[in-house]
Amino acid sequence: MAANLSGAVVNLAALREHAKEELMDYLDMIRGDKELVIDSNLTGPLGLVTTVPFLQQHGVANLRKLEAGALRDAARNVVYITRPTLKNMKMIARQIRGAVEGTHEYFVLFAPRKTLICERVLEEEGVLGDCTLFEFAMDLIPLDDDVLSLEMESAFRECYLDGDRTALYSVATSLMKIQAMYGTIPHIMGAGPAAKLVADMMMRMAAQSSEANMITPEIDRVILIDRAVDLVTPLCTPLTYEGLINEEFGIKNTFVWLDPAMLGPDGPSGTGRQVKHPLNSNDKLYTEIRDHNFAILGPLLHAKAEGVRQSYDMRHEVQTISDVKAYVGTFKDAQAEHKSLTVHTNITEALMRVTRADAFHRQLEAEQAMLNSVDSASTVAYIEECINKQEPLTKVLRLICILSLTLNGVKSKMFDFLRREIVQAYGFEHMFTLHNLEKLGLFKRSEGKSSFPLLVKNFNLLPDEVNEADPDDISYVFSGYAPLSVRLIELASRPGSWAAIPRPVAALIPEPMFEAQQEIPQGISLHDDLPPAAPGADPADAMRSEAAQRSRVTLVVYIGGIAYAELAAIRFLASAATDRREDFIVATTKLISGRSLMEQCMEQLETRSVGDADLAGASF
Repeated sequence: MAANLSGAVVNLAALREHAKEELMDYLDMIRGDKELVIDSNLTGPLGLVTTVPFLQQHGVANLRKLEAGALRDAARNVVYITRPTLKNMKMIARQIRGAVEGTHEYFVLFAPRKTLICERVLEEEGVLGDCTLFEFAMDLIPLDDDVLSLEMESAFRECYLDGDRTALYSVATSLMKIQAMYGTIPHIMGAGPAAKLVADMMMRMAAQSSEANMITPEIDRVILIDRAVDLVTPLCTPLTYEGLINEEFGIKNTFVWLDPAMLGPDGPSGTGRQVKHPLNSNDKLYTEIRDHNFAILGPLLHAKAEGVRQSYDMRHEVQTISDVKAYVGTFKDAQAEHKSLTVHTNITEALMRVTRADAFHRQLEAEQAMLNSVDSASTVAYIEECINKQEPLTKVLRLICILSLTLNGVKSKMFDFLRREIVQAYGFEHMFTLHNLEKLGLFKRSEGKSSFPLLVKNFNLLPDEVNEADPDDISYVFSGYAPLSVRLIELASRPGSWAAIPRPVAALIPEPMFEAQQEIPQGISLHDDLPPAAPGADPADAMRSEAAQRSRVTLVVYIGGIAYAELAAIRFLASAATDRREDFIVATTKLISGRSLMEQCMEQLETRSVGDADLAGASF
């Protein structure tokens, strides 16, 4: 089940409804039964904005994935929902050509927009005249109360390796939609070249708009973070609960696939197939524990279990009718928490088996050594051991990239040695993978003295102490390492903002770091402009004025993906704000991990089989 979004600081449900209504309009426009053929990369995102019963109410007779091969027994109206990729265009063309002429009508909905090259492919395949093309603007999808995603699986590769700016345009247009719905965002900040490109696109689109946006802004500023600004963080092993779940099980479109036994007595029985379980703010317990450091989770869950037991024991104190009513409400809450507690206890036990293993600790030690710029010889020896054991290639690639990024490249002799070892162990085809990493600057030959130690020192990325149980710094998410990208967000919220960063220190960040103001039409009041409530004012007006004075809403946009540890760190900033409350909404091209980042760089992806988070109840 998708998150209900009831805790969002702005009405994010409106984004979901906007996509749902647009799809409804397209389906209702096509008369008769419809065969809905969905790009496999869109089944999960589509399931977050609509449901199978809703589609059936609007004439969808059957759902199927877009796959190679002929369409058999399809309804007369065939509706494709697809990403604008050449591979998909060729599959669609083959299916249209393979059908008996005149038996079907074809409609192609491009999400979020069509491209000229896709039209050209359909034309070259001889089927452009046989299908009607539309754009289905399903771009930013609410994953949770504070998270939006474009769900672009390969945005990092497209932007940084292939030089394709389509994803940047999608980010810019989605932000224009945000402004159309929630008002012009007065303050724009950004770090990195991709962030500047997106900001320039936004400003250009705004300048070309013929109508003034008269909606009172609900979002006070946007901070654009180029993934290239901080490539180290997503490669490191996260130590938050949610981050480790993603590392070990894989979270896809807010769902995780688990063995039925892990769901407890309520789980399906009689099947060995994994089942999907939602991970979002609908689960109160998960919301409470998702961003905690995993080291404290055992005692925390034990305390929760004791609380549930005490709630059940209250039945012995029930004596009157009013007691019964009170207990029934408490009992229902306890039952829901008990069910959730069973699932998360089982997940935690599975993760503990991983985190207590020697292999896990050795990997963490290697990462910590590289972040501290010490003992590179033993780190290289560990990497060589991983290669000889043929551990997952993504693990090896993550390690060599952290090594290279923290050293500003690897000495030529060691660089050639590691390349040779990887090719011999994993196959000649990964020469292309290593070339990609070099092109991206992730794994390269040494280019002089590293600036990483200066970054660590000047941005306090490795504080002397870390309190995992009661954290006072974002570094708790890695048990001692603060994500640079989130440190920049933290500094943006302090007096003086980024202007207070000394120029030589700011120069350590990939340029540019910039700020800009957008013009707000006259007559529109900003939160900071609202005066305090007058003495004796209506209490409701006083509350609204007080909220406007103390609360700022910041939209943080990660271009190229955000790691779960970074997301946890941003949530920590919101909870730790003291002088003035600040709420954060995070938007991204995709939630990523070190593994998924490396998979985007590989020419032959060796991904673990994780089930698709399909439409609820759909049978493909």
